[in-house]
Amino acid sequence: MSAAAIFQLLVLLVLLGVTVPPLGRYLAGVFGDPELGGEPEPTLGERLFGPIERVIYRACRVNPGAQQRWTVYAMSLLAFSLVSVLGLYALLRFQGTLPLNPDGRPGVGPTVAFNTAVSFLTNTNWQAYGGETTMSHLSQMLGLTVQNFVSAAAGMAVIVAIIRGITRRGSSTLGNFWVDVTRIVVRVLVPMAFIAAILLVGQGVIQNFSGTQTVSGVAGASQSIPGGPAASQVAIKQLGTNGGGFFNANSTHPFENPNGWTNLLQIWLILAIPLAIPLAYGRMVKDRKQGNVLLGVMMVLWLGSVLLAVTAETAGNPMLTDRGADQAVAAQQSGGNMEGKETRFGPGTCGLYAATTTGTSTGAVNCMHDSMTGAGGGVAMVNMLLGEVSPGGVGVGLMGLLIYALLAVFIAGLMVGRTPEYLGKKIQATEMKLVVLYIVVMPLTVLGMTAVSIRLGTVLDHSMQDVGPHGLSEVLYAYTSAANNNGSAFAGLDPATNWMTITQGIAMLLGRFGLIIPALAIAGSLARKERVPVTAGTFPTGTPLFGGLVTGVVLIVAGLTFFPVLALGPVAEALAMR
Repeated sequence: MSAAAIFQLLVLLVLLGVTVPPLGRYLAGVFGDPELGGEPEPTLGERLFGPIERVIYRACRVNPGAQQRWTVYAMSLLAFSLVSVLGLYALLRFQGTLPLNPDGRPGVGPTVAFNTAVSFLTNTNWQAYGGETTMSHLSQMLGLTVQNFVSAAAGMAVIVAIIRGITRRGSSTLGNFWVDVTRIVVRVLVPMAFIAAILLVGQGVIQNFSGTQTVSGVAGASQSIPGGPAASQVAIKQLGTNGGGFFNANSTHPFENPNGWTNLLQIWLILAIPLAIPLAYGRMVKDRKQGNVLLGVMMVLWLGSVLLAVTAETAGNPMLTDRGADQAVAAQQSGGNMEGKETRFGPGTCGLYAATTTGTSTGAVNCMHDSMTGAGGGVAMVNMLLGEVSPGGVGVGLMGLLIYALLAVFIAGLMVGRTPEYLGKKIQATEMKLVVLYIVVMPLTVLGMTAVSIRLGTVLDHSMQDVGPHGLSEVLYAYTSAANNNGSAFAGLDPATNWMTITQGIAMLLGRFGLIIPALAIAGSLARKERVPVTAGTFPTGTPLFGGLVTGVVLIVAGLTFFPVLALGPVAEALAMR
């Protein structure tokens, strides 16, 4: 690793260490469960945001005091999602006849509109189009940016419901979906995104209503300069671990990510909430060690992937730097692999950014993942194949890690020959069946769709740029990104065919709701149970030993599931470079 890469990582770690703990305390207040006798939030928060929320409740006819069973909570989520996807689809199809369209963009085609609507609904933000050449300002603001807020809030609402399932005793309810989403948007996402957008504008990220302007450069050549409300979308796309981008080049574009300071701010925005939620969880279950252990697991997985990706990219391509390559070629790689990198960031920051976005289901990029080394691109892919728990997206990251924690407790219980328990709740057959369902949905989607796609002529002839291991990696990465609601891509793959847009949309839906529904069912089952007393045979879950067990379970499940296909793709490509 270069000295610059080490310095960037250290600065980021210090910034996270200072800001994440107070953010965790604040989130615990926002998520507080009145049924358990806790204060819902700080008094200041109630004074600032309470009146706004009450107006929203009255306008939407929501009873904030009503509680919902897990089935009703899930149906509310599905109903909200259905309205969202239909509304966004209609907006994209008819954007040509709507205002705030200075460049006269026509309506989006049906398959791309479907793919985009599903993508932003599911917090994936996969883009089978060029942002500045396809979307009107109204579509960017009213459609995509709004979905960035509410899809992130829906994911956070789910983890709040799951925590309530763990903490409540003999209860049939998990809270109120409409109240949870409202509070998260109003009290967390909007204030933080507003401040972040102001900071981004101050550093040069554009925020206007201008259309594309044609200007003449110093040499006399003309150039088209796009405009639009970018900063407001960039702020929430990172804060909500959405990804995507206002521009086709995403955060490699200087109008989205002008310099090192905006790059550092964007990485912080991506990590802040996912790392703060475990600390909020520890406070909500009244055992901070539980939250610290899960945060530790997240940090180990994230830091491990960062170090591997940064090392791979700063070391460069071994075929150019080793085995007696001529000096002119070797000099091109002396500072690391610069192919597909921005000179204002470099390969070290590319590795840090790529490991962060693929570990958090964000999908934003500040370099081209398709141009990373075999090992570096493999790290990005494996991050997603772990199930987005390193540290995962807002809400759904901790959701996935809690599922693995239940599996780890079950395995530990089998080892000592007793019924496993987690925070006083017995983990029995019902929960384990749902855990297995949760774990197999994503692999079946990824491997099944990849296997079918690489045998189709439409994919081989029209979508895949490369053949061999890298071509397989492109297709595998695409479905991995879709099913894990990440949204990043190997740019060599053309996803604009009907097959790719439709199947990826299906993969996004399965990756979102095929996991959330079983997780809510587990929460509903746990909420109905009473706590059992701690005995000498109870396996402690607030210790580093348990953290190591959870980490091992995550790695083993992913390894056993995906190693064969990884061996044919990124592993084979990396070994071929030796």
